[in-house]
Amino acid sequence: MKFIFTGTGTSQGVPVIGCKCEVCTSSDPRDERLRTSGVLEVNGKFFVFDTGPDFRRQMLLNGIDVLDAVIFTHKHKDHTAGLDDVRAYNFLLRRDMDIYANAATIEHLKREYYYIFETTDYPGLPRLKFHEIQAEPFSIGGVEFTPIPVMHKNLEVWGYRVKDFAYVTDANFIPDASMQKLQNLEVLVLNALRRSQHPSHFSLEEAIGIVEELRPRRAYFTHLSHLMGTHAATSELLPAGVHLAHDGLELELGD
Repeated sequence: MKFIFTGTGTSQGVPVIGCKCEVCTSSDPRDERLRTSGVLEVNGKFFVFDTGPDFRRQMLLNGIDVLDAVIFTHKHKDHTAGLDDVRAYNFLLRRDMDIYANAATIEHLKREYYYIFETTDYPGLPRLKFHEIQAEPFSIGGVEFTPIPVMHKNLEVWGYRVKDFAYVTDANFIPDASMQKLQNLEVLVLNALRRSQHPSHFSLEEAIGIVEELRPRRAYFTHLSHLMGTHAATSELLPAGVHLAHDGLELELGD
């Protein structure tokens, strides 16, 4: 099992037009952050979490030429704006793309990409097959996913657990029931937007607090804005076993 960070930034990521901060002018490739997403490979099957505006570029950069399903965390534009580009996989794999999301996200996608459903006669349109998922575990090709409901201010967002790996982004509160589902992890991926507090995302200090409570073997922070500071400087602030993720980072996970 393997996880690839295809993007670790936000819409306030790098580069920011006109910004001269140390991150935006950094020559460290770890400070080049595309919008947050990731690819999980399990037993030869490939799943992507979200399709942000950088989706096509991320798949090309990481050589992802097979994609079994798209799994959405929530409906916000920086996590859905690249969905149209699944048409390349329709052509390559000669099948509809399986889309897994909760009801609110599916409703948003059908409204946002209305043109996909207006006609079946126009060649080249993306072909999507929606699967509405509830809060209970579900399986894709024999791989079980456990949804982890978290709060992004007033919006419910879903993280996901697969075996001893969990992916949680765009959260500033994790309910007790979801904290229970995040126990005994090998790897936790968690959002940490910046060093100062934010109304809908964990800050660096808050994310560290979640990790200290859950005690996974390893933790990686993602959804980083340029206000977090450089990869090198921020990494010096992290406790043992906690890391700042960067685009292109690959994690080898247990079977």
